[in-house]
Parts: sequence; structure tokens; C-alpha cells
Amino acid sequence: RLLEFTDRRALEREFSILRQRLGTNIVPGDHPHLDSVRAQLADYFAGENLHFDIPIAAVGSNFERRTWDLLRSIPLGETRSYGWMASQLGVPNAQRAVGRANGRNMLCLIIPCHRVIRADGTLCGYGGGLWRKKWLLEHERRHTPPTVDP
Repeated sequence: RLLEFTDRRALEREFSILRQRLGTNIVPGDHPHLDSVRAQLADYFAGENLHFDIPIAAVGSNFERRTWDLLRSIPLGETRSYGWMASQLGVPNAQRAVGRANGRNMLCLIIPCHRVIRADGTLCGYGGGLWRKKWLLEHERRHTPPTVDP
């Protein structure tokens, strides 16, 4: 239940939080779902298929899960502001709460928190590093066909 960049500074802390939330140990191993995750990640980074259809069971509060569901609705290569997210969630002044929920997302890429930016269009707040957030957005834009309005 944890998909994260391995060089993230807070990774060990996140493992600890996840162990506590689940009330269990986390052990390395293989599983058919992990094989699907690996294959879809390889496709994503190769620019072949940027959509994830992996079943997930995100662990978080009701607000966090609602936030993460909304993140999954943001189209590839597009961005939305924290304010937009808060408004869509029915709590228009809760931009910071949205930011906290994004920061607690433990399924990086599958729940695409890199698609959320400041209202002024600048990048901010990505645990994997702003350079990586920028790269992911550019990668998605490069490999996503433009939409055509009817």
C-alpha cells in the first residue's frame, strides 16, 4: 500500500505510519498486484500508457480519501489548484487541509498529487521534490494527445 520514490527523506517515517494505521508489519515480497504495479509503472515512464487501473485501498481519513478520489479525476498533464480542490470537496476555505491530505498520499503517481499547484500557477508542495513534480507534469504533457473541443 505504499508507492513512493525511494530517495524521499520521509520514507521510513511513512512506513512507520502505515504500520501503525494497518496494525501490522510490512514485509517485502511478491504478489500479482505488485507485478501489475511494476508493469503499469514501466508503461508510465516509457510514455506508452499513462493510465493506472490498479485497484487500490488507500488508508486515510474520510476527507483524505475524498481528496485522493478527486486527485484521480484530474486529467493527465493537467493541473488544478488547491483552492479548486477545496471548492470541489465542498470546503472552499480548506486549501491547507487539501495540501495536508495530498502530503499524506502514500500512492504516489497512482493518486497523482503532482497535478496540484498554487492558484497563481506555480509549483509547490511535492514530497518527491519540485524538480520531480515538474518532470512528471512535462512527461504527461509530452505523452498525452491534445484534446480537441467539438
